[in-house]
Amino acid sequence: MKRSRINDIMRAADDLIRHHGFVLPPFAYWTPEAFKARTDAGTIVQTRMGWDITDYGQGRFDDMGLFLFTLRNGRLADLQRGGGMCYAEKLLISRQDQLSPMHTHVIKAEDIINRGGATLVIELYGSDDHGNFAEDRGGSVHCDGIARAYGPGEKLRLAPGESVTLMPGDWHAFWGEGGDVLIGEVSTVNDDLTDNIFREPIGRFAEIEEDEPPLHLLVSDYDSWL
Repeated sequence: MKRSRINDIMRAADDLIRHHGFVLPPFAYWTPEAFKARTDAGTIVQTRMGWDITDYGQGRFDDMGLFLFTLRNGRLADLQRGGGMCYAEKLLISRQDQLSPMHTHVIKAEDIINRGGATLVIELYGSDDHGNFAEDRGGSVHCDGIARAYGPGEKLRLAPGESVTLMPGDWHAFWGEGGDVLIGEVSTVNDDLTDNIFREPIGRFAEIEEDEPPLHLLVSDYDSWL
């Protein structure tokens, strides 16, 4: 993805987030230079809080992509010992008909919440006995605390205010239907480097063409820019 496109997506996402009554935290608006000058941002960097815009390495963001902003994130060590900051929170934007491809997680359980906009469609499949994608299996999820069985390939449609809880082994893909959707994600500790298992062999992060300076750093920029 071109950096200029990423910058434009950031601006549009900020507008949409504010339209729905949310405001990103102050560190979201640091310039790269301001970020580099901070001596107190270690937790932000180490837990990879911040901007995340991906086309899954496919170069077709409008068709397959996702905007994310990690608002807070704990540490895997706390989760493993069963105490401390064991949770994470994100805001996502799924555009109309923009696919976030089929995947599951090894550790992370997550609530996916339609925070506003159009309908969020979530396509679900179950796992085989080894946790692999199973095209002939369904499962069970909770929608706002109510248990709901799903068949293989069933599509949940979440209106604004509705949510679903997904556990490891619940294979899912999602997209906006009828417009763009602002999504909330509340989960256990998030590690995008190791915990995303995709059905197809695709990348998690975009490759960036530097055609202009970054407006703000992506979490995938931290290792090379800071």
